[in-house]
Amino acid sequence: MFESVLIANRGEIACRIIRTAQALGMRTIAVHSQADADALFVQMADEAWEIGPAPASESYLRIDKVIDVALKSGAQCIHPGYGFLSERAEFAEACAENGIAFIGPPASAIRAMGLKDAAKALAQKAGVPVVPGYHGSKQDPDFLRQKAYEIGYPVLIKAVAGGGGKGMKRVDKATEFDDALASAMREAQASFGDPRVLVEKYVLSPRHVEIQIFADQHGNVVHLNERDCSLQRRHQKVIEEAPAPGMTPEMREAMGKAAVEAARAVGYVGAGTVEFIADGREGLRPDRFYFMEMNTRLQVEHPVTEAVTGLDLVALQFRVAHGETLPFTQEEVRLEGHAVEARLYAEDPEKGFLPSTGRLWALELPEDFGIRVDSGVEAGDEVSPFYDPMIAKIIARGADRDEALDRLSRALGETLVAGPRTNAAFLKKLVDAQAFRDGAFDTGFIDQNLEELGAVERPLDPIAVAAGALALVRRDHDRNALAGSVAVGDLPGPWWASDGFQLVGQRQTGLPLMVDGARVEGALTWDAQGPAFELPGAQSPPGAVEASVVEAGETMLVLREGRQTRVAIHDPTTVDLEHLDAGGLIKAPMHGKLVALFVETGQSVEKGQRVAVVEAMKMEHVLTAPLDGVIGEIAAAIGDQVGEGARITVVLEEGDTA
Repeated sequence: MFESVLIANRGEIACRIIRTAQALGMRTIAVHSQADADALFVQMADEAWEIGPAPASESYLRIDKVIDVALKSGAQCIHPGYGFLSERAEFAEACAENGIAFIGPPASAIRAMGLKDAAKALAQKAGVPVVPGYHGSKQDPDFLRQKAYEIGYPVLIKAVAGGGGKGMKRVDKATEFDDALASAMREAQASFGDPRVLVEKYVLSPRHVEIQIFADQHGNVVHLNERDCSLQRRHQKVIEEAPAPGMTPEMREAMGKAAVEAARAVGYVGAGTVEFIADGREGLRPDRFYFMEMNTRLQVEHPVTEAVTGLDLVALQFRVAHGETLPFTQEEVRLEGHAVEARLYAEDPEKGFLPSTGRLWALELPEDFGIRVDSGVEAGDEVSPFYDPMIAKIIARGADRDEALDRLSRALGETLVAGPRTNAAFLKKLVDAQAFRDGAFDTGFIDQNLEELGAVERPLDPIAVAAGALALVRRDHDRNALAGSVAVGDLPGPWWASDGFQLVGQRQTGLPLMVDGARVEGALTWDAQGPAFELPGAQSPPGAVEASVVEAGETMLVLREGRQTRVAIHDPTTVDLEHLDAGGLIKAPMHGKLVALFVETGQSVEKGQRVAVVEAMKMEHVLTAPLDGVIGEIAAAIGDQVGEGARITVVLEEGDTA
């Protein structure tokens, strides 16, 4: 076995690799950007080297810097994890040229399967069915638009390079094609350094089913059964499970054989995943699945395969790369029980799943029988705007699907994250959704059920606001106690309130708050039992409420049923200049880069018209005009880094002045 490994990645997958490598007796070497200097994976590694500034293009994607550290540290091998350099053939070649083992397939296999158009041609040659579409090299927009017309809408525009939903756009009608193509090409260029795309038919009622394959250097290739990854949003996986609901032995055999043949066609070695799209209108059938792509690396969702096979895929990667023979045959591959994985992200489902950043003021992840948690952060860490916003993967295993889903639902209910907003409540609703439980779902399930899943803007939670308000009152009381103005341990009540005196009856005092950035007028009622809070127009119970409250500086973060509410005392001495023209204000939804600007000062726009595009965490976010009017001052230029809430421009109503 290797004596040392450099992990060319970050976050939870770096932690995952480090744990297995150290269990195998290997010295672990981490590389990190300046933003990750205090990250958990850096603390876990035996040694760590800084390789550049926060942007991945200046650190984690720099092949020369990674190889330089590998040579200086004496690393015998490099594990690329997933993402970043994991599917870059030139990185595998650089490793080989410098006598460093690459924990992955040969560069020739990466190159063959790394481009979707070439991969589909290879799959067809190997007898594997592919989705109808244009997979050629011609990239003229007029030509691609014509091909889309010939294929028939709806179509998918997909980046030729890479994966993870980047550079992928569904187009339902011809009038949307040009904008979608331009956006897909920009995302593809930003994520993979290659703007080329292909266009293919969108399969109705699609199920996303993938086959995990493994190959050694001695010609042995096996598959480790399937995973279902159909629950997606923005073409990114949210829930994955193994085995796939409704899978038959006949289809498993057909899919497995197709995946193995695709791997053999490129002389594959190591762990890989062959992804298929299945027409699920009449259930999973062996004559209705199509090759999509092959990921020449470990997948984010590999833990569900580990749970049902009993294998450590990372350990197997190391052994195969070291020249060992696969320790089992196809017939010996296990498939026991059921496993489901949920991706816990720092994002806001109520605002279109916009990524959320900031400090993790509190982080409590479940620990229970049948539950595994893979995470790369801990309380006190920052969720950075520079990288993927995943907080953790929560994996549940059970004797059957119902037991696994029940355990996952319970685990999500016990999850607490304070600081960035998360999809915890959304995930729990998704896992509990009856249609999903019944197996009646496809890749459009989330988009078709956003309201039922709580992924739409919702009104304030009065119970959460009350909990935050009362916590603020008690905090101020405790501060006064420490200052000696009241007795320590006294319960805040009418004798403590400093705004007046009343001997009998119930008394009210106004309490102006800022709740999730908006001004809210509430009232405290005082009696001998202490304070209660009332929010006009909403019923909120007095006294204790069922919520978790975390103090974050001058703000209280209230977690209730997986949803976070920010509550602070309104400061009347401050003036919010940014909101003086809030009706037409267009702000950056989060920290990112302004990559497109479609308007200029003085230009007339209509409500809903595209104004700008901000790229953040590898995804594009389109900003539109909130009303009819005229563009006022533009406060940012293309290429600028903009902070969350930063003013981009404002739409002025006719007759207004900037």
